[in-house]
Amino acid sequence: MSSVRVLVCGGIYNRWRLPWNNNLTIMHFFSRRQCLAFFFIVVFAFIFFALQNNKFIELRKQQVSPTSILTVTNGSKMQQGVCTFKQLPPKEAEEERLILESIAWPEIPPWPTPISIETTCDPAHSSFTILPRRGGGQWQIGDQLRVMIKMSDFKGRPKTSGGAFLLARLKNSKLQAGVVGKVVDHLNGSYSAVFSLVWEGDAVVEVTMVHSAEAIAVLQRLTREHPYRTAFKSIFRSGAVSDTTMCGVCLQPTPLPLCNFTDLRTGEPWFCFKPKKLSCETRVRHLRVDITKTRFLKPKEEELFRKSVNMKVYIKASGPAFVSVVPKKEDQPEAKSLILIPGPSGHYYKGVWKAQGSPTVRQFDDPAIRECLKAKKLHLYGDSTIRQWFEFFSQKIPGQFNLHVDVKVGPLMAVDHADNILMTYRCHAPPLSFTTVPVSELRYIANELDGLIGGADTVVVIGVWAHFGSLPIELYIRRLLSIRSAVQRLLDRAPDTVVIMRSGHPRDMTLYISQSYSDWYSMQIDRVLRSVFKGVNVHWVDAWEMVVANDLGHNIHPLTPIIKNMMDVLLTHVCPIKG
Repeated sequence: MSSVRVLVCGGIYNRWRLPWNNNLTIMHFFSRRQCLAFFFIVVFAFIFFALQNNKFIELRKQQVSPTSILTVTNGSKMQQGVCTFKQLPPKEAEEERLILESIAWPEIPPWPTPISIETTCDPAHSSFTILPRRGGGQWQIGDQLRVMIKMSDFKGRPKTSGGAFLLARLKNSKLQAGVVGKVVDHLNGSYSAVFSLVWEGDAVVEVTMVHSAEAIAVLQRLTREHPYRTAFKSIFRSGAVSDTTMCGVCLQPTPLPLCNFTDLRTGEPWFCFKPKKLSCETRVRHLRVDITKTRFLKPKEEELFRKSVNMKVYIKASGPAFVSVVPKKEDQPEAKSLILIPGPSGHYYKGVWKAQGSPTVRQFDDPAIRECLKAKKLHLYGDSTIRQWFEFFSQKIPGQFNLHVDVKVGPLMAVDHADNILMTYRCHAPPLSFTTVPVSELRYIANELDGLIGGADTVVVIGVWAHFGSLPIELYIRRLLSIRSAVQRLLDRAPDTVVIMRSGHPRDMTLYISQSYSDWYSMQIDRVLRSVFKGVNVHWVDAWEMVVANDLGHNIHPLTPIIKNMMDVLLTHVCPIKG
């Protein structure tokens, strides 16, 4: 028996045709109540199938279209369809806006293409002058010394705009003393460097031009136009079949399908182009790809990054380059600069770091290190500059486990049964420029922190900066906001937990390194880090000042004397002087 149903006003008209007699029909008119019942059955059926379809979509989520995922945050200057950032709630979006404003670099005037190197900043034709002490008299401990820096081009003509990146410090090599100066850009070709005088004796001024303003304009353009210049890949494997595809949060737009590896808990995005013959679930390893950085440079821009010419070059003094400092005189007021700037976080004297203010940095020998860490759990998270700290402690604490992993990648663990000390290290999740990392070991720090119980016996150390230089700063801000939320949750449930942050620092630079990991990128990252964690109950190891103030040079992995001072600062936060 066949049937035809037609929905009509007031009900459903049913007409059945009997199979043994096509001319004989039975008609039935449904009431409104029956019609409503039928309507709800249809609606429920539709919802059921929609939910099932949604589950199917979720199962397909690992394979996505680039046009549906690759979007750009509001206000970003990134090319449309290149980078993916997770959306921020209004409060954090406003915080991000304020952070971006606070690190905005002075506007750099455009120059003709191709660039004329003769018109750019030349350290050899630039100079600095020590200004006289305000009020006259001898320089004394507690005074502020001000230096005026004048920048000129390769023909000796004064620069009339700002934007160069300068570092300044006072030093006395015989005393193994050093302190960082604060540089102020007057936006007219001149700069001031202000120093605190903190030791008795000679203090030599050292000013370094890290990058010219024109070089920084190139670095800004590289991030804006080529955020994928540091490349990452993943290996996919199933049985004897394997494939390798490009990965990242900044991928060149193509019609190829993507695998979406966005972390479900933190919302941190990560994508790979889908392999042709394998599913997204077969991803087994993450790796960095070395590419030629110069291919992103325009004609003659390479000349802006010449070591010993216009990259990390000392600027000479026009007159004396040092002052002699005497002890503070009770009847003579301190000479302060009219430029209001925060003081240094500390200084070196006789090779030992002395923090400005409290707590007083203790000096820890091997027995003191073990005593401080006794019955404690020390968890270190971050890049290889944090792994370097694990390696330092592992030399003092016997019992490192062989977890049969690449020691440059981790995870690493050391246990001292006698003193009940547990120490662990784990690298952060992508972007990660290690040579190769098993996907199973890629962990987001926020997720790791959420797995800690915390308490007075727990010390957490975080250092995340070295691998983010080539990417838009918005990505770094979001990573830090995620980590900060996890730190706050940890401190809420276990307020006695000690959390220590490590800042970034300058490094040795080449043309290749400067395109993605310039000190200018690291400086911007450092300013963001301090801004995001301002007001949070964390302690700091100011690696930036501890490297710049030291005579041992700039290395991505600082030399042992610097590391020893960093460890003394860290342990002082863990075990401060009582009383």
